[in-house]
Amino acid sequence: DKAGPAKVVVMGGGLSGLSTAKHLVDAGHEPIVLEARSLLGGKIAAWTDEDGDVSETGLHVFFGAYPNAMTLFENLGVSDRLQWKPHQMLFAKPGRPTREFAVFDFPNIPAPLNAGVAILSCADMLTWPEKLQLGLGLIPAYLFGQSYVEKQEGVTVQEWMEERGIPQRVTDEVFLAMSKALGFIGPKKLSMQCVLIALNRFLQETSGSRIAFLDGNPTERLCEPLKEYIEQRGGTLRTDCPVEKILVNPSDNTVAGLLLAGNEVVSGDYYVNAMPVDGLKRLVPPEWKELPYFSNLQKLRGIPVMNLHVWFDRKLSTVDNLIFSRSPLLSVYADMSEACNGYADSERSMLELVLAPAAPYMQKTDEEILQITLQELEQLFPQEIRADQEIDGYAKVVKFTCVRTPTSVYETVPGVDDARPLQQSPIDNFFCAGDFSRQKYLASMEGAILSGKLAATAVSDFDLATASARSANQLSERARDPKIAVTSTPDRTMFITKPASSIPKEVEEELTSQKPEPAAATTV
Repeated sequence: DKAGPAKVVVMGGGLSGLSTAKHLVDAGHEPIVLEARSLLGGKIAAWTDEDGDVSETGLHVFFGAYPNAMTLFENLGVSDRLQWKPHQMLFAKPGRPTREFAVFDFPNIPAPLNAGVAILSCADMLTWPEKLQLGLGLIPAYLFGQSYVEKQEGVTVQEWMEERGIPQRVTDEVFLAMSKALGFIGPKKLSMQCVLIALNRFLQETSGSRIAFLDGNPTERLCEPLKEYIEQRGGTLRTDCPVEKILVNPSDNTVAGLLLAGNEVVSGDYYVNAMPVDGLKRLVPPEWKELPYFSNLQKLRGIPVMNLHVWFDRKLSTVDNLIFSRSPLLSVYADMSEACNGYADSERSMLELVLAPAAPYMQKTDEEILQITLQELEQLFPQEIRADQEIDGYAKVVKFTCVRTPTSVYETVPGVDDARPLQQSPIDNFFCAGDFSRQKYLASMEGAILSGKLAATAVSDFDLATASARSANQLSERARDPKIAVTSTPDRTMFITKPASSIPKEVEEELTSQKPEPAAATTV
């Protein structure tokens, strides 16, 4: 490289930020990752309490149709940490006298034949005419692939079904559960593009819909290997470093540095946002707000999500896989004492459940959430669980935790796809990762990983192609002021970005003394 490794400051230590840093060190650069909380992981972060029990931000699973995630695990040498489950899709049948599932078994034959056999051989949920109508509706997705899928961005799941004459019962029986699992909202709001991206991969790839669980705490079992990989190759990762302001050069509006909590200043050659879109929106400098790239971000917003963990005093009759609950309140669940080696327990079940849509429940107390969850579980486990915990002979709750994320993945509704930013911004030294940025896997772990790869590539390509890319107008770095208290984010709590209302006088003076330099050429 003509100028040696570039120093790249990555804002956010979630999966997209870690992926960005990983791909930057692979390209020979020196990333420094700044994470606001005390642990890495972002939306896959997990906390171990004093009992040794783990609470996760979300019930995360990996699909066979996640090529970038699979490559990442291979590069880190931790593919054995993926626990692959039988190739099935299980839908609960609430309200039955006993705990029952409708099972779609995918035989070991090429796609899309395996999906066809799975759907046709399942006698529950859908009638033969309903299966036929659904199959006919999905043919264009299989034949025309991604181009067809992208054209369905502007319609909801409900509208797409109605336009094709697919009976409402198909939506109620199957696509309500899928919509809540994929986007945390119902079929009347979710863009059909989101569902079709998943279904298209399932139809194209033989193992696309097969599910794997990580074998333990994601922060320890995935983020820690990523951290070690990055540090061994010259990168740096810091926690408890919330960004409070993006400082811009008055001459050309490029980034001059970042103001962190405690009046610390960090600077580099390039800057990559890997924070959720709601955090980025709070930090966009006034000088950038009128640019369409940044003003369009206002169309994107994170959706509330709630992840629940219920420990019982006995084993329940669950199975070792992910289950679509098909209940009004819950999205998906799994008995983690069976599904995950790190949480294995031969005597007690721990159900991890996603509550979705979560917006109406975010302000309720943990006790209220537990009670309405037990009412739902009574419908799913009629012989084993009662909402009234005073009734003898049924499973008793011994512990409950709830992780609230007020703004999680961006809400995948029709009409927002064009607002998603490219990885290269119109600001020469500012780039963007995050699952909300432009990549084909939307709001998912695969999308986050791919976005980091694309952002790192954009930085490397720009640095290689532009002789004057690296700005000389970078602020002097300043250490944190020990006299200023910096508050840590409590466990199981989302960090809320709080922009600084002012900047230290000496930083302001340095900014105003910067000399103008020719702006680097850019194609954005």
